[in-house]
Amino acid sequence: MVVLTERVQRRLTVEKVEIAPDTTAIRCLDWDRDRFDIEFGLKNGTTYNSFIIRGEKTALVDTSHEKFRQQYMDTLTGEIDPKQIDYLIISHTEPDHSGLVKDVLALAPQAIVVGAKVAIQFLENLIHQPFERLIVKNGDKLDLGNGHIIEFVSAPNLHWPDTIFSYDSKTQVLFTCDAFGMHYCSDSTYDDDLAAVAEDYHFYYECLMAPNARSVLSAMKRMAELGEIGTVATGHGPLLRYNVVELTGRYKKWSQEQTKAETTVAVFYTSDYGFSDRLSQAIAHGITKTGVAVEMMDLRIADLQEVRELVGTAAGIVICSPPSTGAAAANAEAAINTILVAANNKQSFGLCESGGGDDSSIYPLRNKFKELGLKEAFPNILIKETPTEAIYQLCDEAGTDLGQWLTRDKAVKQMKSLDSDVDKALGRISGGLYIITAQKGDVSGAMLASWVTQASFKPLGLTIAVAKDRAIESMMHAGDKFVLNVLEEGNYQTLMRHFLKRFQPGADRFAGVKTQPATNGSPILTDSLAYMECEVVSRMELSDHHIVYATVDNGRVSNPDALPAVHHRKVGNHY
Repeated sequence: MVVLTERVQRRLTVEKVEIAPDTTAIRCLDWDRDRFDIEFGLKNGTTYNSFIIRGEKTALVDTSHEKFRQQYMDTLTGEIDPKQIDYLIISHTEPDHSGLVKDVLALAPQAIVVGAKVAIQFLENLIHQPFERLIVKNGDKLDLGNGHIIEFVSAPNLHWPDTIFSYDSKTQVLFTCDAFGMHYCSDSTYDDDLAAVAEDYHFYYECLMAPNARSVLSAMKRMAELGEIGTVATGHGPLLRYNVVELTGRYKKWSQEQTKAETTVAVFYTSDYGFSDRLSQAIAHGITKTGVAVEMMDLRIADLQEVRELVGTAAGIVICSPPSTGAAAANAEAAINTILVAANNKQSFGLCESGGGDDSSIYPLRNKFKELGLKEAFPNILIKETPTEAIYQLCDEAGTDLGQWLTRDKAVKQMKSLDSDVDKALGRISGGLYIITAQKGDVSGAMLASWVTQASFKPLGLTIAVAKDRAIESMMHAGDKFVLNVLEEGNYQTLMRHFLKRFQPGADRFAGVKTQPATNGSPILTDSLAYMECEVVSRMELSDHHIVYATVDNGRVSNPDALPAVHHRKVGNHY
């Protein structure tokens, strides 16, 4: 989803709640945050959750975003004397969870920082000061006393390579940071309203976890060895208590579906360098829309044997350029050389600059891939400044282009394998011809549609079927606004041909087309027969489409005597 309209007022609150014996959650509620990194246009804000565990010794699990510095530190110090903090457990080092580590250590220099080896390395570069540390791996335990024995679960790539889960056997609370979370801000501490959070929960999974589905399943296999889990204490959104089995089960189901994909793309990035992780995540999100699986690997710490094995099984390769100098450069260079050795001419590739200011040039790499006979799936993405929402949309579309290219043969085969009865009968359902147009900030989108129908009288509403791999899909979430343009019988060919074209990632869909702005900001096609200004209320997920329900706020017909165009098909297994 792309960025929503910037709000003027920013409401930041903090709540403190006991979630288990000797266990306190500090929830920083970011009510009005409307965008989170690349992936999310937020309609419900988000939270940043931190936890205190008190045994004979005290542990603090994660901190918060730096925007909450004063409020968080006041709450923390009001709850506990920082000199009593024995351990600071770092689930992973993204700034929204570790942004106040330096502040905490300034008041609690005696605290031992606990984390995965990679997390400790990242923290050294983040806070630039010495600190006591304890490196933990899967299965390690930390005894806080009074029955609070913390067992650690290795969960790399969920969604950074340094992620660990922490399980308190006494309270049966599992601290998971990003995993099983959602960007959803409310007064409810827990998931007591499943229907209210379901869409945000799934969207969060699709953007962050789907590209790492195999890692999700690996982490969940390790989770199964812990014993009963009563509460999942997430880093974002409400904690899971009432629907733990249901919601963790959905993760497993979705991840199993992802890993069953016949085609995989290897996406290589460099964590904590430029915008590499965010850009690669956007590309990966676009790929997964097409039903193609993604395996992400951090060039900074990549094992060369694992690189070789991944490239050997992948149908496509994406690389966000690493730095040319520094500690990460040597390992990244060795990994890229391994990629080149393992690559073959049946694969496709795409390259992206990371925007760190010290990027290794992607042009020599592009030439080497071309010499090996690999097909370039999308033009080089060059980042020269802080990426905008338009750049992230471009990355998403580039990923979708790569996925569609890799599945083209399967799509053609499916179209040819029609059932003489069912497919031909279904194809006799006729529809109209419409063009959906949308504009948000610098990002615009358009789609030729036929599966449109009125769905309600009060309020006036309609439904549209939108394929999951359409670029405009990210602009069709609850709260989003668009225009439905109705094409005219005998006068639709020019517009239809234009919007049926295959656009390059990031291309202007409206170049050469006459438009005028609607009151909701989306383009109206001047040559359409009629238009309706709409707002998405909800959507239902199907196997390959979303059914979007929207209310109609405004509309007009340009020629009352003309008829709408009708689309007739012969088969029901493609448009």
